[in-house]
Amino acid sequence: MSAQEDPKKASDSTNDALAEMGRAAASPTKFALERERTDESLRQEREKTDQAVESRQDNMAKQAEAVVERARDAADAVLSVARDKADAVLDTARDRADERHAPGTPDSDKAVLGAERRVADRALQTERDSADEVLSEERGEYAYTFLPLERESTNRYLRSERIRSDDAVANRDDFLAMVTHDMRDLLGGIVLSSAVLAKRAGQDEAGETTLAETRRIARYAARMGRLIGDLVDIASIDAGKLAVSPTAGNLAALVAEAADAFEAAAAFKGIALESRIVAAPLPASFDHDRMLQVLGNLISNSLKHTPEGGTITLVGERDGGDVRLTVDDTGSGIPAEALASVFERFYQVGGSERGGLGLGLYISRCLVHAHGGSIQAESKAGTGTRMCVRLPA
Repeated sequence: MSAQEDPKKASDSTNDALAEMGRAAASPTKFALERERTDESLRQEREKTDQAVESRQDNMAKQAEAVVERARDAADAVLSVARDKADAVLDTARDRADERHAPGTPDSDKAVLGAERRVADRALQTERDSADEVLSEERGEYAYTFLPLERESTNRYLRSERIRSDDAVANRDDFLAMVTHDMRDLLGGIVLSSAVLAKRAGQDEAGETTLAETRRIARYAARMGRLIGDLVDIASIDAGKLAVSPTAGNLAALVAEAADAFEAAAAFKGIALESRIVAAPLPASFDHDRMLQVLGNLISNSLKHTPEGGTITLVGERDGGDVRLTVDDTGSGIPAEALASVFERFYQVGGSERGGLGLGLYISRCLVHAHGGSIQAESKAGTGTRMCVRLPA
């Protein structure tokens, strides 16, 4: 193994280790699992409640039917007795009329029978009302006692699960903050030591080799620094604490600054990086560092997918009441079915062969939305990609 290959592999190994740690620390897997367990517990509790409700309803219906049936039987018995009494009174009246050898008194008989009928109807109605009252009490006992208790038990369990999940997320964020702080210090030491070695390099062939390797260390350290920054931003987004401080400024100057920052990287890969401003200046309210981060993410993404000899073009222009910033490249493009997913967390077009965590576009979208703007991708496989950012002017 040559002297030049050793540091490269060591840097690759360190970078891969950081990426793996980042996925473990920033990935919402643990949090998602906690949420899934919570939701599964809730579903189970709801199923138990629904089964209990169904069973209770069946029992209540059977009991209500039995109560109503008993009430109906009692009412029918009362009605039967009343009818018998009415018929007996009517028979007695008719017998008396026959004994006097005089015509009966139909009107009187009808009046007596009507009175008896009304007594029977009132008795029947009383029984009906009693049955309805019993049924209503049975239903009220279920509605106001049984179901609320089951719901309260489920809600208590859900609150407990949510608290556990929130504690897990808080512990993850604390861990991530400590790790990123320490790793930034270590990276600073690596970059400083690399700079010292570069200054001490001689003018001979060994010195040139040393300079080449120190430049390689600097590139990998910068990449690791960006990964750490992405992890911190993800933690801030999850916690709802993404910091954006917009101030009045000129986006045309921001475009020129972004182009200058990546000119060397583009030249190293043999890619032409151009910038163009249409109708400068482009006044807007934006957070300079955060929007520079957005453009940096878009340009870096284009550099990854644009082959040698390609072109990346930054354009700033007015579009009605908005300012539009576009990053066009002549790279491999994005398949149509993947366009809707490129801004999702941890998504990488074509897999993970090109490195990174797949967080750049996700963070960019969050930052642009925090500015009240929008971002979208336009592409066809094999014809390049255009990323378009719109901000209120």
